[in-house]
Amino acid sequence: MTDILTPFAYLHGQPTASAKLKETAEDFQVYEQLGYELAGQGEHLMLRIRKRGENTAFVANELAKACQVKSKDVSWAGLKDRHAVTEQWFSVHLPKGDEPGLSAFLAQYPHIEVIEKTRHNKKLRPGDLQGNHFVVTLSDVSDVEEVVNRLTAIAERGVPNYFGAQRFGQQGNNLDEARRWGRDNVRTRNQNKRSLYLSTARSWIFNHIVSARINNNVFDDVVVGDLLLENGRPSEPVSEQDLTAAKQKVINGDAQVSAALAGDNALPTTAQALILEQPHLDAEPDLMALIRGNRMRHERRAIALKPEQFSWQVDGSRITLNFSLPSGCYATSITRELINEIEVIREY
Repeated sequence: MTDILTPFAYLHGQPTASAKLKETAEDFQVYEQLGYELAGQGEHLMLRIRKRGENTAFVANELAKACQVKSKDVSWAGLKDRHAVTEQWFSVHLPKGDEPGLSAFLAQYPHIEVIEKTRHNKKLRPGDLQGNHFVVTLSDVSDVEEVVNRLTAIAERGVPNYFGAQRFGQQGNNLDEARRWGRDNVRTRNQNKRSLYLSTARSWIFNHIVSARINNNVFDDVVVGDLLLENGRPSEPVSEQDLTAAKQKVINGDAQVSAALAGDNALPTTAQALILEQPHLDAEPDLMALIRGNRMRHERRAIALKPEQFSWQVDGSRITLNFSLPSGCYATSITRELINEIEVIREY
């Protein structure tokens, strides 16, 4: 199976150890963290659902049938992996305060469980969460000492904040379609597809910029013209005079170096940072045509990802990781720097 992330550099060097990831669904557990309290009242029935071996969209569609509402009346904050055990919130728009019977739905799908129920005054929207907590088990690890050494390095330095392979679709088909849409000037009223291919286009270019910084030995460093993220907001381009102070902010954890999520406007970076970024936009004319044709505005994303609440336990040839990541970040960015994944034939 071809790995679409092969072109992108490793921060800690390509792993030499191999292991299985998601050998069972329980080996990859995800717990959604909304980051805010639900109101306890309102038009939306809120269901915290634990699922195994099912994807988010499927659960939402089946939940809509069970509640006798349209699919658009069921929403969620984040898509969760099918090959996992996950807990996440769904909102169902039931403004009359109805309490639908879900016993038949739950009996039909024994791998789906409602573990909490309340009400809220707003529907959930994509991205409407603080992050996720992960419990990930690597099994049949070929070199435990090597992986533990890498875990120690990751705890200190982090990993590249790459968008994961799932963003680009099976065998990269989302990326192929994004290029086709840009090349053929495709127009659609299907907002889901439009959003998917735009996200794919920007993510691919972002990954290339981050990889270039690693290859140029400036992943951990601030260069002239960089934009730093401070409290989530981008700074003005770093000047030569401010370079030392900017580097100290990053060292202290008060700011993060960012890379482009490309838009239809010119890159705001200057000097050396612009030289690092602009070639990767120029190298993808079809993706940029799609981005510009849809008038996407430029945004920034941190290039480094440091897992929070990070710990691990070793049990023979199994290593279990515990960590939290912000919304929009990928656990596979951690595991990619640890192991060469052994393909698993799954029966769940």
